[in-house]
Amino acid sequence: MPGSVLIIDDEEKLRSLMKRIITLEGYQVLEAGTIKATQKLLEKEEVDVIICDVKLPDGSGVDFSRTLKEKHPSLEIILLTAYGNIPDGVQAIKNGAFDYLTKGDDNNRIIPLLNRAFEKVQLQKRIEKLEQQVGRKYSFDSILGSSRVIKEAIEQARKVAPADTTVLLLGETGTGKEVFAQAIHNNSKRAGKPFVALNCSAFSRELLESELFGYKAGAFTNAIRDKKGLIEEANNGTIFLDEIGELPLDLQSKLLRVLETSEFIKVGDTKPTKVNVRIITATNRDLKEEAGKGQFREDLYYRLNVFAITLPPLRERKKDIPVLTEYFVGVFSAKTNQKKLAVSDAFIEKLQLHEWKGNIRELKNVLERAVIMAGGEELTVAHLPFELQTNEKPVHTLSAFDLASVEKLHIIRVLHHTRNNKTEAAKLLNIGLATLYRKIEEYQIS
Repeated sequence: MPGSVLIIDDEEKLRSLMKRIITLEGYQVLEAGTIKATQKLLEKEEVDVIICDVKLPDGSGVDFSRTLKEKHPSLEIILLTAYGNIPDGVQAIKNGAFDYLTKGDDNNRIIPLLNRAFEKVQLQKRIEKLEQQVGRKYSFDSILGSSRVIKEAIEQARKVAPADTTVLLLGETGTGKEVFAQAIHNNSKRAGKPFVALNCSAFSRELLESELFGYKAGAFTNAIRDKKGLIEEANNGTIFLDEIGELPLDLQSKLLRVLETSEFIKVGDTKPTKVNVRIITATNRDLKEEAGKGQFREDLYYRLNVFAITLPPLRERKKDIPVLTEYFVGVFSAKTNQKKLAVSDAFIEKLQLHEWKGNIRELKNVLERAVIMAGGEELTVAHLPFELQTNEKPVHTLSAFDLASVEKLHIIRVLHHTRNNKTEAAKLLNIGLATLYRKIEEYQIS
């Protein structure tokens, strides 16, 4: 069936005639004679297109079309108007109706019009499905892992997402900073507005200025027309600036102006451009240290560091490697037109022994290669790069004189002292919270 159509008219003969015409085209047709009957029917049935008379026993079809569109935005409505009553049809379109037909002259027009209305419904449904898929892809639920460090980072991101404040994502390259930035955007009041990402280390200084702030025609050779910068493209949405530590000092001052005044001046322009944009930045450098050396503006650092989230490296969340592996193997199996490959325990064990200096990005690359090498068979150690195949589990026995034993005992005592408050314990131990969680997992401290 192409779709479902509801005819609303109190004239039973007209409904029957239209039903015969529309049913022959393969549509499922439902009928109702009043607004009240329609409301009851829509509680039980899903309808794509409604053909509704302007004059109904219990109300106006023109007014009812507005109510229907408010409650069922994906519905398309075609109004039936009496001859010479075109203003009703015009008002109906203003209320959200798809189009109108004049009674007595509708038999030739109804099917083409119905087909166009249904095409619009199908397009809207596809758009909604794609938006849902994108939303799931970049939601917090899509960030895989159950280790404490990643769960804490996700919780912090959830809390800051609706606040519309500046966020600084810290962590090594490949830890998923852009995924976090998109999840924050999609869970903010700016969701559905533009999300624009830029890697500040990928451009020369001149090109970076043009990309970020845009330019006016004639600003330089080959600038034959005005160009919007990415900050302006992200207006009302979010711009994510990765590797912010690579931004040249003079461009840092322009970015600071955006943060302080919500405006900037394009290259070659004299008038400021106003924007409403949320800025999320990321870096793998110590910006405070860079500011102390004069290599990063201190005032900009404090404006960016309103809410900082540290993303843990993969080596500090190795318990998440099995679930990450299962997900990526599924993705790459589908990409290479294979059924989802099984993974041997020895394969997982070798992955967990690796240090992953490239983090999740490196893991993805290794798994994609392994899936290709496996050729549809179970993934085994033989499908890993040589350096991973030769990893061996270290033999380590704790003893009363062993430094690790002393460290484990000390951590247990501090945790007991703080009543298991990890944040306070990390401060007393003078180590990062992520490091504490890693040692808790390493020493299997419950």
